[in-house]
Amino acid sequence: MSTRIYTLPVDQSQWQVNSSATTTFNWEYDETRDRLLTLYEKGKNKQWNTNTRLDWSIDVDPASPANAPDYYIPIYGSDMWETLDEKARGELRHHMAAWMNSQFLHGEQGALICASKIVQTVPDIDSKFYAATQTMDEARHMETYSRYLREKVEMAYPINPNLKALLNDVVGDPRWDMTNLGMQVLIEGLALAAFSMIRDYSDEPLAKALNTYVMQDEARHVAFGRLALREYYPQLTEQEREEREEFVVYACYLMRDRFVAEEVWENIGLDKDECIKYVNQSEMMLAFRKMLFSRIVPTIKDLGLWGPKVRQAFEDMGVIDFQSLNPEDLSAADEEIADELDRKRGNGRADDATSALSDIDPARAEEVDAMIESGADT
Repeated sequence: MSTRIYTLPVDQSQWQVNSSATTTFNWEYDETRDRLLTLYEKGKNKQWNTNTRLDWSIDVDPASPANAPDYYIPIYGSDMWETLDEKARGELRHHMAAWMNSQFLHGEQGALICASKIVQTVPDIDSKFYAATQTMDEARHMETYSRYLREKVEMAYPINPNLKALLNDVVGDPRWDMTNLGMQVLIEGLALAAFSMIRDYSDEPLAKALNTYVMQDEARHVAFGRLALREYYPQLTEQEREEREEFVVYACYLMRDRFVAEEVWENIGLDKDECIKYVNQSEMMLAFRKMLFSRIVPTIKDLGLWGPKVRQAFEDMGVIDFQSLNPEDLSAADEEIADELDRKRGNGRADDATSALSDIDPARAEEVDAMIESGADT
């Protein structure tokens, strides 16, 4: 990405992480697990090209209220919001779109690094197979969000300090399961909920389709994290399990505090402290923050990391009720929504979302239709 669209010089935001991870070679190619191999097959079959699956000719106005409902802007309803005229609100929408999509981009780079690290460090061969497909997914996601920021938003923000701190911990930890837990379950789980806000509520067709297809990939990534860790965690000692649970609590509070957008307020000339104070007590933001954990809570419970500290933290954040959701149902729904876009394109129909799909890739639609007709498990 060109650094000219950054709100801060790029040399203020890039950094290096030192890690002492151990590379594991595994020659037991026959000892594989059916569910992970099935996921690996999906990972291969679901690869896509951002340049042909999305219609990049669509015009995007980053200042338009159609990009997302204004009530998702953190200071919506405040005295500060009410004093802004429409031009100033358009500027704020532009900066919020740049900030949000920039954090998506930076998170995807973290996921790219973590997926490649899992290939290196995970001990079993089927996990290496799947993580290799995820590495390609994450490179594609980086390419996609980078292009969207460059060509459509024309502005970008450096990484948020809370996301940077969490990525630093996840990338720096040498243990493969901590990389998996931190990225596949926590960061990816949070991202899925944030992506769904755009997929389900935006009227901007390119962003709607973009996030729908990214979510289809991410649903597999979270499933991989669950499958790989669900078999490993019962082997942990009580002390090791407590250490993972403490990390979950730390990471969840850090991610909850990530969405105050403190970098934006100063850039548009608002009082940062007043904005953050309003954001932290806003009923809308409290509800939004709860929604962000809808993917994480049931997955953490499914993994057995459900000790008193974790349950207390989720109760404190008001998200404990998400424990009753089924992670597999959520992932299946994400995949089905994306497949529905492909089916509609194959049938020649279009709506707000499918209009963002390019017609120059008909082979993809035919492939999906063939899978559906044959009763394949998508």
